[in-house]
Amino acid sequence: MPAPKPPAFETLSLHAGQHPDPVTGARAVPIYQTTSYVFQDSEHAAALFNLERAGHIYTRISNPTTAVLEERLAALEGGVGAICTASGMAALHLAIATLLNAGDHISSPLRRFMAAASTCSRTRFRVSASPRPS
Repeated sequence: MPAPKPPAFETLSLHAGQHPDPVTGARAVPIYQTTSYVFQDSEHAAALFNLERAGHIYTRISNPTTAVLEERLAALEGGVGAICTASGMAALHLAIATLLNAGDHISSPLRRFMAAASTCSRTRFRVSASPRPS
């Protein structure tokens, strides 16, 4: 008997990162409208904050709905993980903070990118930025 085929792109785009609810059988990803989560006890909280255990602490850091989106995007792109941000500016900041070190310089013709880069130049990152003619 041949091995089962991996799910197609279309299937992954609908189902990756999420399993049906075991109680209700609901297939759709629920939208969790909460800002905080309950800890079982102080040891559980400490393990979450120390990143020793997977789980959610505060919605701006992670939440179950965003976790499904990140897993789904990673599956579609063949990656091991993904990070979703609440804005394009936050995404640009993550890219800049990941790629550059203090004292580096950015030159770009893109105005939006320059806005993010100039934000880094005024912070502890000490990254300088200058526009480049298009």
